[in-house]
Amino acid sequence: MTRTISLAAFAAFFMSASCHAQAIYPIDRAEILKGSKFDFKVELPEKIAASDIKVTINGADQTAAFGKSADYIEREDNKDQSALMLRDVVLDKTGAYKIDVTAGNFTKSVTWNVYDTGARRAKNVILFVGDGMSLSHRVGARILSKGIKEGKSSGKLAVDDMPSMALVGTAGTDSIITDSANSASAYTTGHKSATNALGVYADRTRDVFDDPKVETITSLVKRKLDLAVGIVTNTEIQDATPASMIAHTRRRSAYDEIVAQMFAAKPDVILGGGAANFLPRAVDIGKRADEVDYLARFKEAGYPYVKTAGELKAEADKSDTKKLLGLFTPGNMDGVLDRKLLKGGGVKKYPEQPDLTEQVQAALNVLSRNDKGFFLMVESGMIDKYAHMLDFDRAVYDVIMLDNAVKLAKEWAAKRGEDTLILVVSDHSHPNSLIGTVNDDMSTETNLPLRERIGVYDKAGFPNYPAPDADGYPSRVDVSRRLAIMSASVPDHYETLRPKLDGPNQPTEAGEAPNTFKANEKYKNAPGAMLRLGNLPAMMNASVHSGEDVILTATGPGSDRVKGQMDNTEVFRVMVDALGLGASTK
Repeated sequence: MTRTISLAAFAAFFMSASCHAQAIYPIDRAEILKGSKFDFKVELPEKIAASDIKVTINGADQTAAFGKSADYIEREDNKDQSALMLRDVVLDKTGAYKIDVTAGNFTKSVTWNVYDTGARRAKNVILFVGDGMSLSHRVGARILSKGIKEGKSSGKLAVDDMPSMALVGTAGTDSIITDSANSASAYTTGHKSATNALGVYADRTRDVFDDPKVETITSLVKRKLDLAVGIVTNTEIQDATPASMIAHTRRRSAYDEIVAQMFAAKPDVILGGGAANFLPRAVDIGKRADEVDYLARFKEAGYPYVKTAGELKAEADKSDTKKLLGLFTPGNMDGVLDRKLLKGGGVKKYPEQPDLTEQVQAALNVLSRNDKGFFLMVESGMIDKYAHMLDFDRAVYDVIMLDNAVKLAKEWAAKRGEDTLILVVSDHSHPNSLIGTVNDDMSTETNLPLRERIGVYDKAGFPNYPAPDADGYPSRVDVSRRLAIMSASVPDHYETLRPKLDGPNQPTEAGEAPNTFKANEKYKNAPGAMLRLGNLPAMMNASVHSGEDVILTATGPGSDRVKGQMDNTEVFRVMVDALGLGASTK
């Protein structure tokens, strides 16, 4: 869910789903990596004396399994509801665990499976996330960047040309539809979570930072293997997907606190947008509510700081650079269509933003200086934000950019003797479909009804974008036969079926009632524009996610585990298995 959606309305919409009367965390059927850390919590529906609470693990008192007793909370949140909490639990024995809780008239049981891994197979892991990337986005990127003739593609995407493939389910603990926080968190922790939550099980307390934590893969690789860690994105670096690498909170919008957690975790390479939340409001672009200057803190901690593509390359090329912080815009970075061709969005103000490929190359240069290996997450995050805004041209161009970054990484890995596991996946999908072509010459006058411009079946034919450049980008999107990608979830908006050449699409504006939205009058008088009534609640100002499985492709050591239909938590297991993070140390 993109941050442009009304956060207050969004939170209210989902609040009831994340409140629990009674629960055990980790939840039933949790899969737990041997030796990883997690918090154990029992929530009771009423105030119950400690002497009346019994917790057993496989029939024995919990102290035997956990090595210590849980803390008793008589009145959690000053309410007549008791709880038990035990932080930083580690289970070193594999197998099935049955947890039974008896407290007064309350009984509850859950089962866990604690698993190990084989020996380490990969020196490095690179996880590419096309945020919100649907199958139609991938197909569109293939058509534009490779071409198609007589029904056959003239080439494959780098993301397609990988030996292992699977479908991945994305549902969360509270809903069949996820947002980017809990879906990405499943990849980075191996645990399910609720909407808006990062690295925690969302509990019932008011405090959004005290929820039961689960360890992230970045913590594991640093703690167990001393690997370098990199986070690369073209969104705000504290946004949901990059934040899932280090954060523990059930409120993904807590940007100030997530930056503080990032500083505490200290990934070796941090590249993206979002500079505003590193600086207090008194400083130029700053947005922090406190007075902490995190740019200064990172610099004091030994991080060179870069703000442009040129500075990024110069610093990453230095042989002694082993840490790097690059923040290239106050908020989200601009997509490739604006940066490369249209010069819309924030490009005029920030013209020297690096391409995702430049960020990845810089990250590889710096991280590979750690002889023990590295873990790198790369997000093409604006795909999702453009899909929310029904801006399919920009979304598809950013998929091409992601594909170029994957190609770069594959070529880099091939030169090293295939010691690197590379995975490419979406965190969730959007309900987008490629239904044909739009037949429209972009003239200022048109008498053709909007729906009659859509070519389907044999009337669709093939689009007539110019031949792509060396990077796979056609030089124009305003051609007379364009891809028709439609969303199944829409707010009220004026449909034009035309690319937005002056800047990213803004389909809605504030409505008359608080926390509601209406069709943006900006597009009302566009040639042939038609008011399309939405199928979403009025509180939603954009398209929303969908619940279909997403595609995972992989190559390198450990990729053989990628097959069939998998749960998103299994992506974590593929990565930890490749790195041998649960292998015996004996």
